[in-house]
Amino acid sequence: MTAGVGERYGVRVMVTPAWEQVSLQVDDTTTVAQLKREALRSALKTTAGEEACVVKFRGALVLDESVTLRALGAGPNAPFIVLPGRRQPVR
Repeated sequence: MTAGVGERYGVRVMVTPAWEQVSLQVDDTTTVAQLKREALRSALKTTAGEEACVVKFRGALVLDESVTLRALGAGPNAPFIVLPGRRQPVR
């Protein structure tokens, strides 16, 4: 089942800096940048450092965050990961 144009649906976003999975309501015109911003706001309560984070979809890095979820082929319950762009040192 796919969502119709303009119809909102839920996606799952794992935000690794908080190690928290959030559910967001999006539509086909939502951009990856908007998705990342909302996921960080939901998990971390801030968007500070947003530019240092990257988004992965189906295991691949999304290089152009201005692309829409429709163009990515994302649908209801699609999984995304937001993580730091640089590897963090282990302490």
